[in-house]
Amino acid sequence: MRLALLGAVLLVLGGIAMVTGILPPQDALAVADRVWPILLFAVAITVVAELASEAGVFSVVAERTARAARGRAWVLWLFVIVIAVVSTAFLSLDTTAVLLTPVVVLVATAHGLPPLPFALTTVWLANTASLVLPVSNLTNLLSLDVLGFSDPYRFFALLLVPAVVAIVVPCLLLLVIFRRDLATKFEPQQSAPPADPVLFWLSAVVLVALLPLLVTGIPVWIPSSVAALVLVVAFAIRRSRTVRFSLIPWQLVVFASGLFLVVEAGHSLGMTAALAQVAGTGTDLGSLLRLSLSGLVGSNIVNNLPAYLALEPVAGEPVRVAALLIGVNAGALITPWASLATLLWHSRLNSLGVEIRWSRYMLLGLLVAPLTVVAATVVLALTS
Repeated sequence: MRLALLGAVLLVLGGIAMVTGILPPQDALAVADRVWPILLFAVAITVVAELASEAGVFSVVAERTARAARGRAWVLWLFVIVIAVVSTAFLSLDTTAVLLTPVVVLVATAHGLPPLPFALTTVWLANTASLVLPVSNLTNLLSLDVLGFSDPYRFFALLLVPAVVAIVVPCLLLLVIFRRDLATKFEPQQSAPPADPVLFWLSAVVLVALLPLLVTGIPVWIPSSVAALVLVVAFAIRRSRTVRFSLIPWQLVVFASGLFLVVEAGHSLGMTAALAQVAGTGTDLGSLLRLSLSGLVGSNIVNNLPAYLALEPVAGEPVRVAALLIGVNAGALITPWASLATLLWHSRLNSLGVEIRWSRYMLLGLLVAPLTVVAATVVLALTS
């Protein structure tokens, strides 16, 4: 509700900017035309992920993974890494942070393993692995307009190596920090069958069919909306209580809508010129680091989405846009509000009785975020 209230305030400020002439109506319409497909995709993919979770898809995958690990915690952890990367890449960072985290934590605790290494793995990779594909993060989808990419494989090729580095660095740090916990063994347990096999298999088929469609170049809101509609109809028939308004991330929609208007008004007031002095220009290593670290700082001061929107006009060419994405995505690991997914992740952990103090989270973030951003940016400079 706080997010919705903040979004409402931003919408009012955006309306005032339009009425006073700070934000011309044609600019506001251009913003709306740019963002409606992105917000529709965010709504649709959230509905798909929530209903797939209700059907037990994530739980079954996690339980089968635990059995495949054959009692070795470090093998289970490696499987969690793979699942988190795939989930983030195709279903967005929010899916990994909000829906995968509870499943992974429950599997860990059910097998007598400490949940914290697995919980931190999902939230860190939710952010850093969101460099893989355009659909992984709203910032990526926004960047396609600047990059001029209609083919998601061009985005993938541009950020593949930095994304791999952004995945590996946090995992190495987690391995060092939690090496003793991950060296333990556990007794595999028999998994329970899904409550409704029809909904389970339908959800699984829809997900399997959806994933490749998200990287074909078709506007992503189309296949995700069709998938959401199929699942909503199926659940309305077989388990109507699960089809509820709260499936829609309306608070995010309100917040993002207001945010887009306010940031656009800021650009009209000369914000771009001021930020250009901070983020610099050029494509040499020093310039790229300057931009990516600006994104890191901006994300952790305000949030990764407004940080990207504010700095986007000073990025320009593809390699600089890639550096900015590294900063705002992989760098959003320090403050709780740097990524909305992190706040939702922490809320889910609290509901499961798993405690991690924000002070500890921020100290770990101060270690992992700069290392990850710098390493990924250096690799970007060397490979571009």
